[in-house]
Amino acid sequence: MLNKGITLRGLEVFEAIAATGAVAQAAESTGLSQPAVSQQIRNLERAVGADLLDHSKRPMQLTPAGRAYLARASAVLSQLRLAQSELTVMDLTHLTQLSLGIIDDFDNDLTPRLVTTLAESMTRCRFRLVTAPSHEITEAIRDHDLHLAITASSGEVIDGITEYPLMRDPFVLVAPTGQVPAQGDAIAALQDLPMLRYGQEQLIGRQIEAHLKRCKLDIPQRFEIGSNPSLIAMVSRGIGWAITTPLGYLRAARFHEQVEAHPLPFAPFSRTISLLASGDWADTVPRDVAQTMRNLLRSHMVTPAVTKLPWLEREFRVLDS
Repeated sequence: MLNKGITLRGLEVFEAIAATGAVAQAAESTGLSQPAVSQQIRNLERAVGADLLDHSKRPMQLTPAGRAYLARASAVLSQLRLAQSELTVMDLTHLTQLSLGIIDDFDNDLTPRLVTTLAESMTRCRFRLVTAPSHEITEAIRDHDLHLAITASSGEVIDGITEYPLMRDPFVLVAPTGQVPAQGDAIAALQDLPMLRYGQEQLIGRQIEAHLKRCKLDIPQRFEIGSNPSLIAMVSRGIGWAITTPLGYLRAARFHEQVEAHPLPFAPFSRTISLLASGDWADTVPRDVAQTMRNLLRSHMVTPAVTKLPWLEREFRVLDS
């Protein structure tokens, strides 16, 4: 039995304040008042019999006991969120047809989970699923060939389309293991290797090139790769380095022993993954699908990525509605 004072709300507050180091931000993310956040932390520390946070520092930092406790608490919360997302049954029994497009970044894990969840409540629905790169998914919903689409946002406002942001996916550098020192000049360490680029027909490729121009970085073009697994495979063989996102890195898990992800050595930038809904769709269905997708992203993408790459903690995150 848990000690009196250890509550689910207390664990959520502790996780939030560990991520931000600030009571105000933890209050905003949990929907509590600042005094309530402080009280939850006091109750939790009293219940576990240890100081979990160093309250004398700003931002507050975890104590050694707090770091150990956070690892366990986060694992518990992750499993609870996973259970919640997988038990959520949306009421889609009224639908007679649904065409859904999803970017291929999610083919390995999330798409099967989402489709299974949707299918459980679509008892009379003719369902069509399309997986493709972002630019193809966006074009399909623009042409009214899809009802809903989960894709990287171009930032463009599309007439007749409602956008529901799902997550922030920051760009990162991927290089052969051991190529970039933990402390040092990453650009200098990579100067003898070419940059491997995404195909310029892809939205992610155009976003990266636009940012390189903003940063006034003139990097020679030698390789242009249209497939994310192929691009990461080439990095793993030491052929070059690349700019991708945590979603692209996670998708190529079989290469993780040969590939390392690092923060960008120049100005950071990110993309947004969103759900797009055609205008003739009722608000309830896209909102329900969006929230289910957020739950899955948090459990199956964000939590594993931040565990493996703690420096992503504040950048790679779900965008709650």
